[in-house]
Amino acid sequence: MPSLRRRASLMDADRVDEPPQESERAADAADALALAEEADAEAAEAEAIAAAARARARAIRLRRQAEAETKADEVRATTTEVEPEADVVAGPVDSSEAGETSEDDVGDEPVGDRPARWRRLPLGRILKILAGGVAVACTCALITLSVLMVVNQRNQVAEQQRTAEFSAAARQSVVTLMSLDFNKAKEDVQRIIDNSTGQFRDDFNNQAEDFVKVAQESKVITKVSVNATAVEKMTKDTATVLVSATSNVTNSSGANQEPRSWRLSVDLQRDGGQIKMAKVEFVP
Repeated sequence: MPSLRRRASLMDADRVDEPPQESERAADAADALALAEEADAEAAEAEAIAAAARARARAIRLRRQAEAETKADEVRATTTEVEPEADVVAGPVDSSEAGETSEDDVGDEPVGDRPARWRRLPLGRILKILAGGVAVACTCALITLSVLMVVNQRNQVAEQQRTAEFSAAARQSVVTLMSLDFNKAKEDVQRIIDNSTGQFRDDFNNQAEDFVKVAQESKVITKVSVNATAVEKMTKDTATVLVSATSNVTNSSGANQEPRSWRLSVDLQRDGGQIKMAKVEFVP
């Protein structure tokens, strides 16, 4: 009998110990569920942080792209010489290039302090631009110099032509004025009048009859040769020419081919396409 009671008590003891194991298992399951919920919450929070970081990076890229395009537009409006270069360098920013920018670059270098991409020209390209500018300037200078040389040459040629023209006119005027033959005095005097202009022509025309009369009475024959001419001053239509001449005179007073030297200052003027005498003075 005693042994049966002991066994019964042992069994009872075993039955009493089972409920604590089941409660421990229930507690472990609740803890696991709580840990799972906490892990889910942490995962959701991590996803939210990652999404915010991605959105922030995208906003920074878009802001950089907008700033680059704005600066490129300003360069196109204000700079004409480097406009092709600005278009190439400061064009729309590719999305792939914007995507390569890391968040570390964003944090290390502020957007406002960095130079625009169109300013980051290679040294070789800058040297090419400068060389091109120098070449253009040298070309313009050579063209200008060539034009000036041509104009100067033309002016010199024109001046030489006018000098020769006035010199020839002065030579012929002196010969016409001083050459006289009493046998045809009227024709000689009329030739002088036809080759004169202005006040000199009027004065000579008024004295023409007396001049013809004196030449016929003295039976004057004068032959003139011009030794040299020199243009003292000259414009496009007027000139003053110094003339050195020698005349041989024969008259009724006994002169027979006597040589005489003369120096004259002849003022010439264009009149109707012809150069005529406007004034004649004998220079001592």
